[in-house]
Amino acid sequence: MKIHELAEKTGLTAPTIRFYEKEGLLDERHVLRLENNYRDYSEEAVTHLTMIKKFQTVGFSLSELKHVFHEHDSNRLTILQVVELLSQKIKETERKRDEFGQILGTLRRMLESKIALMSDLQEANTVFKLR
Repeated sequence: MKIHELAEKTGLTAPTIRFYEKEGLLDERHVLRLENNYRDYSEEAVTHLTMIKKFQTVGFSLSELKHVFHEHDSNRLTILQVVELLSQKIKETERKRDEFGQILGTLRRMLESKIALMSDLQEANTVFKLR
């Protein structure tokens, strides 16, 4: 399939797909160069790119993904290493969740304060108009 069809199927842009290929996240299993230098992407590329998007959503960087894929492809990634990596991501995600919770609490207090201030100003304007 051509890059625009792959982009449609994955929700990624063509430049993003090219970038991932340049970074080594797509290899000969995923893309074939034709004689006219066009790229022909396999169905496996759809699955692989979708998986990359999901991993990024939970906090994996492209650098981490490149490392994991390389180690996995060369059969050097042990189950213990995978368990450790996933445990680290869980801890990192929990830390981020706590940070976002604090930010959310601050934003809510700021909003409540501004709403209360608006109410006070409207009340004051009403009182002055009545006089």
